[in-house]
Amino acid sequence: MNKLTLDIKPKVGFGEIGFGFTIEQTINLIGKAEEIKDLQDEEDSNLLIMSYWKNGYSVLIEGKGAEKSVVSCFETDNEEAKLFGKKIFNLKEEEIIVLMKANGYKEIDAETEENEEHRLSFEDAMIDFFFEDEELMAVNWGVLVNEHGEIEDF
Repeated sequence: MNKLTLDIKPKVGFGEIGFGFTIEQTINLIGKAEEIKDLQDEEDSNLLIMSYWKNGYSVLIEGKGAEKSVVSCFETDNEEAKLFGKKIFNLKEEEIIVLMKANGYKEIDAETEENEEHRLSFEDAMIDFFFEDEELMAVNWGVLVNEHGEIEDF
């Protein structure tokens, strides 16, 4: 088992784990999760959330059947996580916008929920930044996976 490099890679993955990796490949790299939630929708698609609480991240696996289930999403609140070489949790919202734009992502959407949680999204990167009281709390990013376990272009 290796320690995961905490590099957020939009459209690519997280550290050494790429989107499209199988459950086995993921476990071989980072070990067994501390908690696994197994969810199924009406279309019999599997949705596994593998949480690594001590390390501050979760890995979402989705697809139809074990052989077609692959990594499709990550979430982290680990303060050591980096995005484009910058420790993302040290940045303010405006700095994140500048960083994302400098790396070619420009489709911005922002929304504040009733509970005062603020979400900053870059649709072209499929990444969301969640803030409370102007402090970054979590980053969530992913890809679209079809029923054959293949990553779709976006």
